[in-house]
Amino acid sequence: MNNFLRPVWPAPANVRATFTTRAGGVSAAPFDSLNLGDHVQDDPASVRTNRAILRATIGARPVFLRQVHGVDVVLLDALSLDGTQADGCFTTQKNVACTAMVADCLPVLFTNRSGTQVAAAHAGWRGLVGGVLEQTYQCFMPLASVEYARAAIKKGAIAVGEDAQDAKQGNDGNEVIAWLGPCIGPSAFEVGAEVREAFVAVRQQDAQHFVYQASGKYLANLSALARSRLAALGITQICGNDGTDDWCTVLNPSKFFSHRRDAARLGSTGRMAACVWMDGF
Repeated sequence: MNNFLRPVWPAPANVRATFTTRAGGVSAAPFDSLNLGDHVQDDPASVRTNRAILRATIGARPVFLRQVHGVDVVLLDALSLDGTQADGCFTTQKNVACTAMVADCLPVLFTNRSGTQVAAAHAGWRGLVGGVLEQTYQCFMPLASVEYARAAIKKGAIAVGEDAQDAKQGNDGNEVIAWLGPCIGPSAFEVGAEVREAFVAVRQQDAQHFVYQASGKYLANLSALARSRLAALGITQICGNDGTDDWCTVLNPSKFFSHRRDAARLGSTGRMAACVWMDGF
């Protein structure tokens, strides 16, 4: 995995994770070269090859969701199909990689300290406001074992807003570890006042993560907004993206795809993936 980033976090020994960069694939510009998105006008054969490269490299099967900037979370197993609509996923099965695709949005990976389940969330600003991290956290309820998994399988997904308060009250955040991957950084993420207002309407303290600009817009700190939400859930081990430039997808064009940096100028851009899985050996 020479072209991939290896998360530094205190995960159990059987839990593995990675974050792909744009290097190591077969796609031509502007998707050069390890584009994993099948919805960005890249050659489908190249995408299939790139996904096969990822699968062979990590030794587990990544499941690619159809992400819609929502908050639904699905339970994955060995039979799960690519293209399921959701922005979060979790599994209790080995060698199934929970996967979040990004090109500026924030990927968040989760595990519990016992290494019995993992999860991934795709967190753009809409997902953060809507509660995608809180929804994904529900996967680590004490009932997220046989009974909870069976219920989730029966429904096909964890419904939006369901049992959120019970999850917060019934779970010990100290048992959950989270890792934040690269995303658009606080010096590059300019948003309108309506975005700030959407956050502040939910949590007044989020105002501190927006810096007013002379243009009338704001610079938003996506990773800080995510960290504050995770901390509010009681999670004490939050690793990875600290908002510095090395983590910024926009500022590191040789390493990361960036929709905001490249889509208007080049017509499109590729997608990277954050994956977390449990070894089956």
